[in-house]
Order: sequence, then structure tokens, then C-alpha cells
Amino acid sequence: MDSLKLSSAYNLCSGRSLLAQVFPPRRSRQHIFITANNSLGEEKKEAPAFEKSRGELFLENALTKRTTRNDKPSSATMVTDTRKKKKKKKREIVPNMDPSCYGCGAVLQTQEAEAPGYVPLDTYELKKKHHQLRTVLCGRCRALSHGQMIPAVGGHGGYGGGKRFISAEQLRMELSHIRDEKALIINLVDIVDFNGSFLTRIRDVVGANPIVLVVTKVDLLPRGTNFAAVGDWIVEFLIRKKLNVISVHLTSSKSMVGIPGVASYLRQQRQGRDIYVLGSANVGKSAFVSAMLKELSKRDLAATAALRRLPIQSAMPGTTLGPIEIKAFSSGGSMFDTPGIHVHHRMAAVISPSDLTLLAPRRQLRGYLVAPSIFARTQQTSFDALESAIVVSGDEAPNTNCQVSSTTGMELPMLSDVAGGATEDEINLSGMSVLWGGFVRLDVIKVPPYVGFRFYGPTAIPKETIPIPEADIFYKEELGKKLTPPTSAEGWPGLESQHTLNLKFDSWNRPACDIAISGFGWMTIECGYTEHMEDLEAQNMGIDKTVQVIVHVPRSVEIFVRPSLPVGTRGSEWYEFRELDETELEARPRVYPH
Repeated sequence: MDSLKLSSAYNLCSGRSLLAQVFPPRRSRQHIFITANNSLGEEKKEAPAFEKSRGELFLENALTKRTTRNDKPSSATMVTDTRKKKKKKKREIVPNMDPSCYGCGAVLQTQEAEAPGYVPLDTYELKKKHHQLRTVLCGRCRALSHGQMIPAVGGHGGYGGGKRFISAEQLRMELSHIRDEKALIINLVDIVDFNGSFLTRIRDVVGANPIVLVVTKVDLLPRGTNFAAVGDWIVEFLIRKKLNVISVHLTSSKSMVGIPGVASYLRQQRQGRDIYVLGSANVGKSAFVSAMLKELSKRDLAATAALRRLPIQSAMPGTTLGPIEIKAFSSGGSMFDTPGIHVHHRMAAVISPSDLTLLAPRRQLRGYLVAPSIFARTQQTSFDALESAIVVSGDEAPNTNCQVSSTTGMELPMLSDVAGGATEDEINLSGMSVLWGGFVRLDVIKVPPYVGFRFYGPTAIPKETIPIPEADIFYKEELGKKLTPPTSAEGWPGLESQHTLNLKFDSWNRPACDIAISGFGWMTIECGYTEHMEDLEAQNMGIDKTVQVIVHVPRSVEIFVRPSLPVGTRGSEWYEFRELDETELEARPRVYPH
């Protein structure tokens, strides 16, 4: 009670006078009153002097310090206050939380019927009245779900045709807040277009947040592929690119391959954080989110409820136009399907929207081999029988000087005695041009004997072989006919970009390299008869291992030269795992093959 009285008195008066009233001061032993007794009464001879109590001294000292601190804040306090203000300012950047379409993430609107997010006014008012705007699907999403191709993204990295309602730069800004969040990032990469869909500067978007690399569409790789070798190839790629990830997962959203493993891993690593699914445009983010929800719904009722409204999936890049929040976890936190990061160097950015569906492989990839005609002679079959037995796509027929084969493995027929009398043209592809639809042209300037090119990519696009001097005329005459896509030559600018590549075989036992076309597929340069070439090299026959080619592609489409991806039945045979010490093993991300 005494302390309470003391505190109240001090707070009310902030001085000494009231304290003296509440607690009368003690008299000093050194001072007394001097009085005189006389007839006139008592007379004060000396004013009394009082000593300050310890409580008064403490309060006075505290009051002095407090006043000084308020008037002149310390430098440490100023730094702390500034740092706190900066953090508060960063967290003010949040994604747009206006009512949006659950299929594409576009903000709902009732003004422009052709624009994303459009909802009829009566429908909007009715849903708003019942607080159901989060359950609305816009008109564009309904059209996309029925197979229509409606582009909406323009700018650098956007797509031609139709109206451009939003730029690729604006979509990137939709993701700018992620670097300031505490989140777990899932970065999706398409194995068929690994280099084109790989985001080399993803750290600019996600900051220091941990990244889980998920490689999609692995079910499209050729039969017999060793996924342990593929996973190691991916890790070596990440090391060269200096991108730190905590794990690598090989998955397929269509066949659910690897999805249960990713779901289990995320349960362990999430720790209450939100999950953001990022990747380049049309890499399969919405399909992955749908597959994840199906898997999570087996154990979580929140994911089961989220299955009622799934993001829209479409072959049109730029389907998702805003972050879509999905309440997928009963314990709290959300999963976000995000707009694709549009890059200008992919094939989808330069072709007509009507041709986009042809870029997606429709079935499991097969290595289509373009090789010297000696391979046909070693099979000891007639040309007519070979033409009917080996068909790539539709009416494609082999040329007399080079052979097109749809064999899925890497093995070639055994070299027989008939090859001894073969001419140079029968064992060498030099001087030939290979047209991959109307999108890619490969001119073989110089190549060792018995070397062929194996093509991996869209199965619906044919290939034609023709001598280089005739290639220009053939391209102009057959564009839109035999050479499709493009389905129409009107408005097509042609193959304006040329890349001259000088390559070399390190060993006949393994492919020289891959030539990857961004957003399209890749070509593997391989030797057909390794033992025969090794024998010739041992005999000092002067075999030149260099390969010189010219690759023609549309303007702005990039090509990548990379170590060969180990696919097919022989991929695991020629692929070599690098020996690692304990330090390197600990630093490498763990790979989860399906």
C-alpha cells in the first residue's frame, strides 16, 4: 500500500510537494527548533531543515534521466527505430486481395466482356449479396476450359494475337512481394524444355526463401530412361548455374508420378509457411497444384474442400493472371498458384496462338534418328520395305542420302560387311539440311562418319531432309504444307536467326552434346558405331571429331548447347556419375526420383 500511495502521488504531482504531504519528512537529528518562552508566546528562531529520503532521491534521479532521454534519444535507439520502420514499410507490399476469379486470378469486373475477370453485372451483384464472390469463374476461363485460345499477355515475353490486357512486366510485379515473405518456394521446370523453362534469376523474385525444384512431365521421357541418372544430370546443371535448392523431385502431374513424395516432403518442410508455386509460363503450375490437392486431400479436409474450385488448365500461356490463394492446410497457411514468368526467348512467344497446341508432346517421346543411309543397308532390307516400316509422322519418307528412324532406343543395327563398299555420301550427313516443321532448320556443314542426329520434341511436327543448296526453295514452297506448323505461311517472318556451332566429340562412346531449342525440344548428336570408330582411331586413320552445324530458328528464340541428357535404353550405360567427397555430398541437394 505504501508503494502504491507513493506511485500515485508521484504520477499526479511529479514533484516533491505532494510527496511531502503524503509522507511527512523525518526530522534531522542535527537540527532542532529553538523556542523562547516569554510572555509574548513562542517565537521561531530558525527554519527547520529536512533531509531527502532515499525514495525521493531515487524518483528524482529517475525523473531526470527520463526527461533527458526524451529530449535527446540515443544513437542506438535511433538505429533501432529506423530499422523497425524499414521492416514495417516492406511488409506493406501485399498481393491484391480484391475479389478475383478462382480459375485465373484476374480481378473481377463487369465492364469489358472480352477482358479477363468479366462477370455479368446481375451475377456479380447476386454473388456479392450472398458473399460468394470468391466462388466466381470469369467468362475467359469458361472459354479456355472449352479449348479456345485467348491470349491476354503482351509486352516483352508476351504473345501475339487478340487483345493484350496485361503485360509480362506487370505479371512479374504481381510476384514482387514474395521476396519479403517467409515462404517455401516450389520452382517448376519442364523436362522436355529444361533450359527454356529454367529460371536462372529466380532469386531476384523469391529472395532468400528456400527453393524446392520440381521437374515435371518426366513420364514423357523415352522408355528405359534411368531416372537416377536424370536426377544427377539435373543436380550437375544446378551446380553450374550456382542455384542452391534444398531438394529435387521428378514428377508427372498427369500420371501422379512423384506427387505423393512431394506432398510428404512439403508436410515436413512447410513449418506453417505459405507455399508459392512458381515457374515460367505454361510449365504446368496449375496442373501441379491440382495434382497436389488431390494427394493432400487424402489426409487433410481443407484440401478436400479446395478441390471444388481448381485453377483452370490450358495450353495457352498466360492462363493465370494473378496469384490464386488456395486454403490447402487445416493447420493454417495457404498454397498460391502464381502467374507464369514470361520469357521472350521461348518458341511460344513468336508463333500464332492457333499453333500452340502442336508444341505439346501428345505421347511418350521417341528418339527420331536422322542418320546416313548406310544404316538402311546394314539392315539388309529394301528401300520400299524400310520406308513403310519407319514412319515418323504422317507421310514423311526418308531421303536417299539420309535416313529417318523412329526407334526409341539408342542401339543401331550391327555394321555388316556390306558397309565396306559404301561411298562417302552413304556414311556421312555433311551437306544435308533437316527441317523440323517450319520452326527449325539444321544445316550439317561438317560431321564425322556414322554420326546421326536424334530429335526429341513435339510428336506431331514432321521432319524433312534435303540437300542444303535446295533447302531455301523447298522451305518457301512447302511452308504451311509439308512444313507445318505454322499452319499458314501468311504473316510468318521465317527463320531469321542463325547460329553457327562448332562442336566436338570427347568420346565415341557418348553423345557429343545436345542442341536445345527454347520452348520446343532438343537434338542429340551421337555416333552410331562406336566400336568401329574406335578401331579407326586406333589405326591412326585421322578421324576428325569436330562437328559444325548451322541452326536456323525464328528471331528471339534461343538455343542452348548442353551436356547430353541421359535418356533412352543406353542413357544409363554411357552416363558417368562424378565421384564426390563427403563435403560435396553434404552440399548437394537430395534427389527424389519417382
